[in-house]
Amino acid sequence: MFFQWVLCAAIWIAGLVTNCITNFPTFYPLAMLGGFLWATGNICVVPIIKTIGLGLGMLIWGSFNLLSGWASGRFGWFGLHPEVPNKPTMNYIAIAFAMLSAVIWLFVKSEGSQQQIINECEDALLTDEEEDRRSEEEDVVGRSWMDGMSPLRRRMIGCALSVFSGLLYGLSFTPVIYIKDNYPGASKTDVHYVFAHFCGIFATSTLYFAIYCAFKKNKPEVFPSAILPGLISGGMWAIADIGWFAANQYLSEAVSFPIITTGPGIIASLWGIFVFKEVRGVRNFIIMGVAYCFTITGAVLAGFSKS
Repeated sequence: MFFQWVLCAAIWIAGLVTNCITNFPTFYPLAMLGGFLWATGNICVVPIIKTIGLGLGMLIWGSFNLLSGWASGRFGWFGLHPEVPNKPTMNYIAIAFAMLSAVIWLFVKSEGSQQQIINECEDALLTDEEEDRRSEEEDVVGRSWMDGMSPLRRRMIGCALSVFSGLLYGLSFTPVIYIKDNYPGASKTDVHYVFAHFCGIFATSTLYFAIYCAFKKNKPEVFPSAILPGLISGGMWAIADIGWFAANQYLSEAVSFPIITTGPGIIASLWGIFVFKEVRGVRNFIIMGVAYCFTITGAVLAGFSKS
């Protein structure tokens, strides 16, 4: 909860800078709803990583992010104007390839405890002083609600949370597109809605963090070592999301979502292989290779469907 709040603070700062650069466009409160959806889905990320790992988690939520975002734009759900690609058949095939890659990824098995894997990586990088501080933090945290669960239950919870997060992520742009389609005089430049969207993200994360502090009787678990990584992560995410706003404008959701949502999954899975060592074995690598082929093919076909 603390990490997300720091992350979203950095996101809001990036949105404020963007608002200044774009000469303070009209602020539409409805655009904050998209930020609420994203922040609500993002709460599940840490439990997802702890239950099924970074690679598998991101690929599942990325797939459902793709499906909900693409469908809402392509078919005009929630009051949007339908966005039909120049080559609809090719676009459908791209979606099919992307979703098949998600199904294939379900057969990849993470090896060992995710937290144990992360701790092993950290042990090689921490100094004695940092290791002592981490031990103190772990003593404060105590047992997580996920500790003691069977591997099957952890996997089921992780997959369910990934689906939930993905659906909310995919709908996070819907309020902005609704404003563009239905509000007279509203700007057609998607980046003009970034600040309102990011305000929704920070307001929602602040609300959740306040609820968490109240639940913990004003004794929240706060870790200084998470502040700088949170700020850096928030800045990186904000820059990428601003690019996504621009991609939606020039390509439409029906084209941008298949490309953008599948790429991060590949990167995350490579981190899972080479850094966290959560995926091992020839069988898993073969399955991942097939999934990569489907993912890349889907992204390429989505791009060509616009031409």
